[in-house]
Amino acid sequence: MPATDLPFSREEYQSRLARTRAVMEQANLDALVISDPSNQAWLTGYDGWSFYVHQAVIVFPDADPVWWGRMMDTYGAYRTVWMEDDRVRGYDDGYVQATDKHPMQDLAMLLVDCGVGSGRIGVELDNYYFSARAMHTLNASLPQVAWSDATGSVNRLRTVKSPAEIGFMRKAAAISEKIIDGLLDRVGPGVPKNEIVAEIYRDAIRGVDGAWGDYPAIVPMLPSGVEAAAPHLTWNGRPFARGEATFFEISGCYRRYHAPFCRTLFLGTPPADLLHAEGAVAEGLEAGIDAARAGNRACDVARAMFGALKKAGVEKEGRCGYAIGLSYPPDWGERTISFRNSDETVLEPGMTFHFMPGLWRDEWGLEITESILIRESGPAETFCDRPRKLFVKP
Repeated sequence: MPATDLPFSREEYQSRLARTRAVMEQANLDALVISDPSNQAWLTGYDGWSFYVHQAVIVFPDADPVWWGRMMDTYGAYRTVWMEDDRVRGYDDGYVQATDKHPMQDLAMLLVDCGVGSGRIGVELDNYYFSARAMHTLNASLPQVAWSDATGSVNRLRTVKSPAEIGFMRKAAAISEKIIDGLLDRVGPGVPKNEIVAEIYRDAIRGVDGAWGDYPAIVPMLPSGVEAAAPHLTWNGRPFARGEATFFEISGCYRRYHAPFCRTLFLGTPPADLLHAEGAVAEGLEAGIDAARAGNRACDVARAMFGALKKAGVEKEGRCGYAIGLSYPPDWGERTISFRNSDETVLEPGMTFHFMPGLWRDEWGLEITESILIRESGPAETFCDRPRKLFVKP
């Protein structure tokens, strides 16, 4: 029996499938093999911690998708996907991490069984969950297939969120606010970092009224002092200390939807250069949010942000934001649109981003960020509602 507790209506899944098939038709694909777990969940509802082994959703032009994975995980598929049970297929455990055979040999047999042992099939070549050996095995097993790189094809369809998806992100944002409120209250000199992380997880998983907490796709990041010059350090058992800034990069998560949120806390009296950077980032955020309007481009947001920083004499390169929504580890980004000077994607109502202009210097790191929603008119809406500043405990 198909799952009865689907995150979204069957009509929404059918709409997503129709849009995916339109992309397939444009690319002249006879089938599409989706290995990204976020795309699998978006198309079918599948939700399980099984992405460390090979699994996929196969999309056809004229038949329901097939979820394919490890045999023991088919029972999770029966309980989470909208398709009938005969659209769930599993491979024997002997394939798992074997050296003499590969799960893609089983997938090749399934594709033949489904009538697509030849023709043109799309695969997500540049994906965390699709290996070089997987492609090599598919090539050897199905020599009559013309393989096409479909990386990002479904991700791009996910950029504009439905009202139901936006509702999930609002719940995730409420959890993000709870996490930030808790850590700002609890952090102080002498408190071990791992103790704070334990409280972060408690707040994240307990959630808020009306929203239980799911596990986020990225672990909390909270480097302090000179360690905060590195943007992606996690935590240790070292106590927080006076005279140091710590940025906290976290996200609430509800039914796999995220609302990343970062704030920075200084214990003691902040140095002048950090306070100057705080003011520049705050102005840049205001300018960027104002530029984040339907009809403008992603690069317009970046240029507004970087322009405010440059005016204040603060240097930053790279990107300052990225698309967010539904995601699984190791990343809560959608890996599509970025706020950077070279991205000319036109912003549309319903797009959602983590506006993330982090600054990392030799002696400190500063992160003040917002998850935002592009509206029908006017500047972007921020999902969270907390002061946009450097927090200080003197």
